[in-house]
Amino acid sequence: MKKLFHIIILISLISPVKANTLYELIKIPNLEIYDLNTPNKLRYVYAKQPFTIGLDNNINCYNSSNTDLKKKYEIIRNELDKYDQKFLRKINLKYIVLCEDLSISGINTAGIPDNVMKTLIVDIKFNNKYFKRVLHHEVFHIINDSYKEIFNENEWSLLNDKNFSYAECSTCTDKLGLDTYLNTNGFISEYSQSTASEDMAEVYSHIISKIIPKKIDPILTNKINFIKEKLALIDQDFKI
Repeated sequence: MKKLFHIIILISLISPVKANTLYELIKIPNLEIYDLNTPNKLRYVYAKQPFTIGLDNNINCYNSSNTDLKKKYEIIRNELDKYDQKFLRKINLKYIVLCEDLSISGINTAGIPDNVMKTLIVDIKFNNKYFKRVLHHEVFHIINDSYKEIFNENEWSLLNDKNFSYAECSTCTDKLGLDTYLNTNGFISEYSQSTASEDMAEVYSHIISKIIPKKIDPILTNKINFIKEKLALIDQDFKI
């Protein structure tokens, strides 16, 4: 009986220890491990309870049901398994945080990347129509933040028509549509026209997802080549 009591106490302590360890690693509270057994060594964790983070406590996300977690995890895992361990190590991505109703300063968002903490927070309830592609969009922001000198925004902007200019920030514009253009004019979606970094992320996500319109214009062709050439500078073995 005494031995059984000690086992129960030990089990009750394991979960808090894991939660505390996760917090020390990525500074997000209320997380539990979901899956560590992945071929590319990505660590998947989930929100056991809602959490609030950020310098101004402006990032919020909420816990999901076990059913929703299981359903979306299979999709996320299938998409992110496209990246091998070597590439993920180079771009500084190690932890995937699963939660829902993710927002920053009250604005809902599909994901929040943090290359310093090697973490990508994913809203598993984001629009199903774009969900798979948006995962890669957010991965690109990790890549971009880790290699700003390679993905130079000024160099990218020069690929556009000289009369075009981006907005100062992605929330400073009403160009938010994620549908893929059938007739391209330098851009692959409306959201591409918001900022240079979002344009790059949109082009990248379409390449990875193999959703490129059959007929594309010369500007978009140059943008696709730009992304491929710059990625080769990071990892020549990474094929897209």
